[in-house]
Amino acid sequence: MGEPARGEGNGGARTAASAGARRVRVLFVCLGNICRSPTAEGVMRALVRDAGLEDRIELDSAGTGAWHIDEPPDTRATNAALERGVELEGRARQVERDDFAEFDLIVAMDRSNLADLRRIAPDEAARAKVRLLRDFDPSADGELDVPDPYHGGSRGFDDVFDLVQRSCVALLAELRDALGERA
Repeated sequence: MGEPARGEGNGGARTAASAGARRVRVLFVCLGNICRSPTAEGVMRALVRDAGLEDRIELDSAGTGAWHIDEPPDTRATNAALERGVELEGRARQVERDDFAEFDLIVAMDRSNLADLRRIAPDEAARAKVRLLRDFDPSADGELDVPDPYHGGSRGFDDVFDLVQRSCVALLAELRDALGERA
């Protein structure tokens, strides 16, 4: 079975589910793994828990860079999430080549991360697993990057949370469909 081309619906999620996988593993990736990707992981974890799909969807996050390895999520990202009832957990780690074998779908926060992930992917099948988070955002309106709020004020973290939330809701709908789950 061939992988779907970028932008053709369910990407790696559809492939994993149609190959008979009992679960789908999703990795969210940003630059340092302290802002955007832990936010996406936390939002998606809450959505998956609320949908009762924890046994079917596994989640993790990582960064393309090594600057923040083993650090907790940025306090501003944590606060923006907590204000909306979402807890951010874990410690920053860097993407590894093994992640391409371990995960069915690797979700980049922006085009720079997308390019980095495709560059380090071991082969074409691994590159086909990589998508942008805002590919799933129904109101992306051509802008597919989740902006990096790290060097700005706290408002940027609120804006990122809203973009991530909207995108993750749509991503979960696609994952549910790929898994044959009804909403």
